[in-house]
Amino acid sequence: MDDSAWWQRGAIYQIYPRSFFDSNGDGIGDLDGIRRKLGHLVELGVDAAWISPFFPSPMADFGYDVADYCGVDPLFGTLADFDALIAEAHRLGLRIILDFVPNHTSDQHPWFLESRQGRESAKRDWYIWRDPAPDGGPPNNWMSNFGGSAWAFDAASGQYYYHAFLREQPDLNWRNPAVQDAMMEALRFWLERGVDGFRVDVIWHLVKDALFRDNPPNPGYGPGQPDINRFQQIRSTDQPEVFDIIARMRATLAAYGDRVLIGEIYLPVERLVAYYGERLEGVHLPFNFQLIAASWHARGLDEMIDEYERAIPEGGWPNWVLGNHDQKRIAGRLGAAQARVAAMLLLTLRGTPTIYYGDELGLPNVPVPPELAQDPWEKNEPGLGVGRDPARAPMRWNDSPRAGFTTGTPWLPIGPQPELNVATEAADPRSMLALHRRLLALRRAHPALAVGGYERIEAEGDLLAYRRREGGEVLTVVLNLSAREESLDLPAPAGGWRCLVSTGLDREGPEPAGPLRLRPDEGVVLAEG
Repeated sequence: MDDSAWWQRGAIYQIYPRSFFDSNGDGIGDLDGIRRKLGHLVELGVDAAWISPFFPSPMADFGYDVADYCGVDPLFGTLADFDALIAEAHRLGLRIILDFVPNHTSDQHPWFLESRQGRESAKRDWYIWRDPAPDGGPPNNWMSNFGGSAWAFDAASGQYYYHAFLREQPDLNWRNPAVQDAMMEALRFWLERGVDGFRVDVIWHLVKDALFRDNPPNPGYGPGQPDINRFQQIRSTDQPEVFDIIARMRATLAAYGDRVLIGEIYLPVERLVAYYGERLEGVHLPFNFQLIAASWHARGLDEMIDEYERAIPEGGWPNWVLGNHDQKRIAGRLGAAQARVAAMLLLTLRGTPTIYYGDELGLPNVPVPPELAQDPWEKNEPGLGVGRDPARAPMRWNDSPRAGFTTGTPWLPIGPQPELNVATEAADPRSMLALHRRLLALRRAHPALAVGGYERIEAEGDLLAYRRREGGEVLTVVLNLSAREESLDLPAPAGGWRCLVSTGLDREGPEPAGPLRLRPDEGVVLAEG
């Protein structure tokens, strides 16, 4: 009998709330808009929705600058709207995962406003304040992820405060037990309202070097790279004390039953897997972003998948991500044909897949002219290609001028290719949406895909092949990552091979004897007999 957790069997769907569905015509998506569109998630076949921040915020970084951890920004609705959303989601059998942003607050959060009152403030130590360097400059060489020094000078008190991102996002001091207590209470606030888990923003940033030593130079840094690449962030992130904090978060969730804790972690795989915890008391899922950064070649992917599988501690559960609100869209990176192959890879590898809204439609990166740019990183370091707006364009529900997203002016351009929308693709049995629905249905129908083991199959060229096995069921996945026809000499079982699904959704049933032939940009899932 399968005793896996829902977050192991299921698939997660990320919603960027500003861009999903606008219910009131102001051009910005909201919580009631999400509630109205939950049927799309059910029809798609996912199990949980991860919703990016909707908390009260000045929106310097579009909600990742939180001014109140226990509320809803009026832009997105009310707490009553959230309660209605989670009630409807649970009625439909969907789970809700919230974005928790504990590394930093808004500079308008009451905690920081009090901290900034002076050196004697009761909350001064809730944030990271340091005296200037001997020359009067910043305390060390730590850089902001959004450009420039990570230290902002406060003339009134003569000290600097640390901000890993915008100066409007001061970092909390997680070495202070009072900060930890307050943040655990924030988690409980939402757990009491029924949320099923949290994705924790930049979790590897929470604790900094106690001595505030400089970061070493990055020998790989070169012209045209963002400031954050100047130094290796070994002092400003990924400190050993972070694991006790994560274990406390995990224990907080465990008191509420079967909840999931996910960590956003951009680290090499050998450091990433440390976040499971020595005794698996860390995050359930340290987000694995390797497919986002990988060169799209079969041999490299094969080695990467195998390395990751071998690195996961016993009892740990893998996960895979193709895109999110901070990265270029998969169809933009690989093109429409290989995006279908990537979807099959994501949804047939061992582990929990996370789908970014719109990727199930094959949405492209939407061009955003400089005068319409919204992303603060793009504004701080223009021309480097770091802007995240192109992947945050509104969801497309139909082919109308505003894509069925809003009756007002959308906060970002809708973009080209209006045929890429839910209504049109739902009517096309071979669309990208149809492919996602088919693959997700296959995961639910076949334990080998949902919870089975992973086995490499030797292949050459740009073919990637592997088996998924659970009990007596064995499924084989073969992916052609090239734009040319490829073949694989795959020993056939006694009853031959049967194709369950092809990325083209036009190949199903018994396979002819002999080498398995794949068309350009094609992937298949095979069963025995």
